[in-house]
Amino acid sequence: MKKFIYTLALIFTLGISFNSAQAAKPAKNPTELTAEQSAQLERIKTRVEEIRDMDKSNLTQSERKALRKELREMKNQARAVSGGVYLSVGAIIIIILLLILIL
Repeated sequence: MKKFIYTLALIFTLGISFNSAQAAKPAKNPTELTAEQSAQLERIKTRVEEIRDMDKSNLTQSERKALRKELREMKNQARAVSGGVYLSVGAIIIIILLLILIL
């Protein structure tokens, strides 16, 4: 049984290393932001700070709901502009297998 688990871990590891080697060749550096993108991020940051400093105790329920919706949209926009870190399915499977073997 252990040989089977080790064989599966080896196959997944080789598959992940092949995929990560292909992914390591980006066409463009994702950390570089254009002037428009950095200006948009700055606008989002200032708006979030305005909302954070706002006195929300006298707002109605619908106004609070609209603020939450606006914050969620701004969060999605910021993620789209700045990029992010994503885990592949293979990486998640390897993590789960390692946790099973360790525990």
